[in-house]
Amino acid sequence: MKKLKVLNLFLQGLIFAAGALGSAYSFAETKTATLPYANYLGDKSQDNEPDLPVEERGPEWLDYIPSWVDKTPTLLPKQSDEPIVPPTEVTEDKSWADRKQRQIRNWADRSSNKIDNWFGETDPNKPADATLRILIDNRWDKHDGYEIKPRIRGKINLPTLEKRLSIVFGDESLDNEIRNNVAISNENRNEPGKSLDTRRTREENSSLALRWSNFAKRLPFEIDADLGIRSGDDIYARIKAERDWQLRNDFTFHAEQIYRYGIDSENYLRTNLELVHARPEQPVLANQFSLVYADEQDDDLTWDNRAYREHQFFAGNRFNYGLYTGGFYNNSDLRLNSWGPFISWRQPLWREWFYVQGDLNYQNDQREDRSHYLSTLVRLEAIF
Repeated sequence: MKKLKVLNLFLQGLIFAAGALGSAYSFAETKTATLPYANYLGDKSQDNEPDLPVEERGPEWLDYIPSWVDKTPTLLPKQSDEPIVPPTEVTEDKSWADRKQRQIRNWADRSSNKIDNWFGETDPNKPADATLRILIDNRWDKHDGYEIKPRIRGKINLPTLEKRLSIVFGDESLDNEIRNNVAISNENRNEPGKSLDTRRTREENSSLALRWSNFAKRLPFEIDADLGIRSGDDIYARIKAERDWQLRNDFTFHAEQIYRYGIDSENYLRTNLELVHARPEQPVLANQFSLVYADEQDDDLTWDNRAYREHQFFAGNRFNYGLYTGGFYNNSDLRLNSWGPFISWRQPLWREWFYVQGDLNYQNDQREDRSHYLSTLVRLEAIF
């Protein structure tokens, strides 16, 4: 009964938020434009970006934020998208690591074509392809010590099936993170006292699902539906809906809603919201918010919010600093549990396909009776 009550409260909150957003902009005229955030430097081509509805009128309080930001002094370098590493085509034969990267990339593409051939006659002009991410997340703080988490996530596109079906595998919790996630995060921490939890790592990276995309073109948002297995034996169905709104004065709003039901894990709901102010050749100002309900977690609801500034000093670079707040709702008790500043740096290292990211946080944890303390996270990521 308690779960149903909390689930109903969660859904009512989503309906209220959607209704408020709709009523705020229902009077606005719409047209199409492209998203200025992910590649919003110089005059980069946006031909491959989805068209967005543009709201001609928005809340007036948004108009004040850019002027406040412009008045803030900065000593940081100007925005740039100049590359600092050579392209992959130039380096793929230069070292053992480069050759291995090419071999794995080619093997993934060949395997994709074999799988695509199972579903019908393939088109040589439209071969199947695959993307693969291999990550190693490292975390340290004085309370929990050192933790390492190897993670993998991949996707196989199947053009024979009209580009609507694909296969996804690896750590599916990476897909729960909001697009352009500013922080290194992990919903599934290791068991206490274990720096490397091999059993849990193996289970999390063994997820496999068939994904159906773009099957409801008449709806006002994009939808992905997954059917698969996760964490060893948890058969699940998952649906994700997302949409972008172009607001006035260089603002965009992005919303994601995720629902998953597993035989073992049962209900999981997550809402991701992002408000972004981005102008050409200027740093980004953004806020990312997430709200989670899960039968497996102890609290009824948990939430996280990050308000931050983002700079890009060269291609593939991301320098963020801002304020984190997080808390929970449990037994009719809404609490701010943790808050504090954070700073993050991400860049390609030596090669176009290899990235390193470092996060430094200074936050407290009231539930664990911990005053503000430093924690560091380092992510090594190879892209194939």
